[in-house]
Amino acid sequence: MEKERIFELLDGFKIETPSWGYSDTGTRFGKFHQAAAASTIKEKLADAGTVNRYTGCCPTVAVHVLWDFSVGVDATATAKLAEQFGVRIGSINPNLFQDQLYKFGSACSPEERARQHANRHVIDSINIGKAVGSKLLSIWMADGTNYPGQDDIGARKQRMHGALRQWHDAMPAGMTMLVEYKPFEPAFYHTDIADWGMAYLYAQAAGPNAKVLVDTGHHYQAQNIEQIVAWLLDEEMLGGFHFNDRKYADDDLTMGSIDPYAVFRIFHEIRNAAELHGRDVSQIAYMVDQSHNLKPKIEAMIQTVMMAQELYAKACLVDRKKLLDAQSRMDIVDGESCLRNAFFTDVRPWLVEWRKKHGLDGDPMAVYRASGYEAKVGREREEARAARGAQAGNSYA
Repeated sequence: MEKERIFELLDGFKIETPSWGYSDTGTRFGKFHQAAAASTIKEKLADAGTVNRYTGCCPTVAVHVLWDFSVGVDATATAKLAEQFGVRIGSINPNLFQDQLYKFGSACSPEERARQHANRHVIDSINIGKAVGSKLLSIWMADGTNYPGQDDIGARKQRMHGALRQWHDAMPAGMTMLVEYKPFEPAFYHTDIADWGMAYLYAQAAGPNAKVLVDTGHHYQAQNIEQIVAWLLDEEMLGGFHFNDRKYADDDLTMGSIDPYAVFRIFHEIRNAAELHGRDVSQIAYMVDQSHNLKPKIEAMIQTVMMAQELYAKACLVDRKKLLDAQSRMDIVDGESCLRNAFFTDVRPWLVEWRKKHGLDGDPMAVYRASGYEAKVGREREEARAARGAQAGNSYA
């Protein structure tokens, strides 16, 4: 593929970063605080704008309604704030796992009060999406059980069907519901949306504006994620991704840090679907979902974005004419070589050229580090946190 064509594809390859990736997040055992971590939605948007300014491909920010929007706050004001930092509000993520009412589930809970609470929250989230101009409602639920006999699995399935249909019908025209799945955690006996097939069936039943969201960390070790992607593409049911990496389970590590070839193979199936099978892949939502507990927040995000661009460009380089020829001859070695040759091609000089073409520095990480942004906001945010703490103390005096 010609360099100019790859540049065109890179122009259309946009990556959404998550607001929560800029704050102090960690594991179930705890988290390690960073001075520069964002504490407010303004700080999160400032950090997201910084990543977009240096990478040139992250124009939207995913928001978590419970963490990023307070009751009574004008959502349009948040959208305007985002614009000040050079980004827009992207996917809306309801929080259906944190409230104490969700002890036995949200939409699938046997308690009507919990189900009603979940429904109100999602409807509120949809209204926030309308106000900020979001086109995506991203649904992940921790619903499930920990013990055999805890609840009726079939009844929970029916409750889920009803909830997703109701939320789908409440969305405005032009909004898409993304249904995410996860095999286990926090539920350990059964999860109500445990795999891509369940998510597919739920999305299909919910309505025409529902698709499946693939989180690359939400699979068992032996699962072939690129096969799942290929099937969903062929069924026109792939809505988007949550990008991260893992060694064991849902580790939320930076993309490509463990197995970059796996991500390359996913991108290869996307380009294959577009170039060989005529599928429209232009509406796939590429989103980051990671917990940067040890790495500096913004550096980890820039690292992920740069890796995503590199692996995507490599996938664009696969010689599909040669690949089809090898497959027609049933030459396995030649077929695999088409992928390996593309994967081992050093595309970094092209990415430097692409960035300079767009008025960006060729090395986003180096120029970000040289800016001193982290040290500066670290000092400012520590002072702001101390001031808020003192104010809170005075209010109790």
